[in-house]
Amino acid sequence: MKATRRSFLILSASVASSLALSRVASADEAKLSEDDPAAQKLGYRLDASKVDKSKFPAWAAGQTCSNCSLYQGGASDPYGGCALFGVKQVAARGWCTSWTNA
Repeated sequence: MKATRRSFLILSASVASSLALSRVASADEAKLSEDDPAAQKLGYRLDASKVDKSKFPAWAAGQTCSNCSLYQGGASDPYGGCALFGVKQVAARGWCTSWTNA
């Protein structure tokens, strides 16, 4: 079978679109849930404004994952990486007991 430029371009486009779709699917799967055992250990909440202040007295207004030194996402990203949770992404407006601004 002789490879032609046209078949190469079609194959390349097919592979590229498959990779793009798999990245989107894996990004959705990688979001940390409040039900995750690691998240529960650290009192992770998707929304910092819903933290139970009596259960987590260390929480202070304004503390969110996005301004924590462990957060690895961009300033405008709704989700980003966290040094504590491996490949799972945390909500930028979330919070956990390991919040630090050091």
